[in-house]
Amino acid sequence: MNAVKQFIRDIKPIEYLLFFSSVLAVLLSFFLTKNDDYLQLGASLIGVLSLILIAKGNVLGQILSVIFSVFYGVISYFCGYYGEIITYLGMSAPIAVLAVISWLKNPFKGKRSEVEVNHLRLREYPVILAISCAVSVGFFFILRALHTPNLWWSTVSVLTSCTAMLLSVRRSPLYAFAYCINDVVLIVLWALMSAENSTYLAMVVCFSVFLANDVYGLVNWVRLLKKQQKILKEDEKTAE
Repeated sequence: MNAVKQFIRDIKPIEYLLFFSSVLAVLLSFFLTKNDDYLQLGASLIGVLSLILIAKGNVLGQILSVIFSVFYGVISYFCGYYGEIITYLGMSAPIAVLAVISWLKNPFKGKRSEVEVNHLRLREYPVILAISCAVSVGFFFILRALHTPNLWWSTVSVLTSCTAMLLSVRRSPLYAFAYCINDVVLIVLWALMSAENSTYLAMVVCFSVFLANDVYGLVNWVRLLKKQQKILKEDEKTAE
């Protein structure tokens, strides 16, 4: 019970505002488009909550992202977006599990509700990008064989999603920047789908909301990095 109270106290007013405005946007878009696919609604709400928690460096957000990946993969299946199915069920969900493990192993000063933000070495970025590019090239041929609609956009989605997930496992603030790019790609993908079926406008709104949350995630992780570095320096001085 004390942990729950502490968790509630840790949530900033801007985070409450961002969360409830995101939920409102998702609900309005869902009901105004007369959408009856409650799987889409459930996935969107889970995604919003996970992003707020991840933005705070809370491992619960990564656990929820695993659940979101499963929901989103099923939704993509019914739309024929095989790239999204493979990306989320075959890549995002497993990597999110690795992120959960990584975050649990690296709490900041033993605080489970806040992961220790990692400052990556420069040589790590080319490695992450090379892995993402290799995965994307492999996926391109698979997706083309499956006659995936909007093939190039789906391939870019794989690239940006893989990059974001790997940065998340490494606990880098830039994970949020990569997700912002991924959100833009997904907005385009679902906008193309909604041109044929207006009910998919709810997914366009969903990823627009995700974009706003990921922008906040980037800002907050930079703040967390500075705060943690300051605390660690003060601890070093005290130890001396």
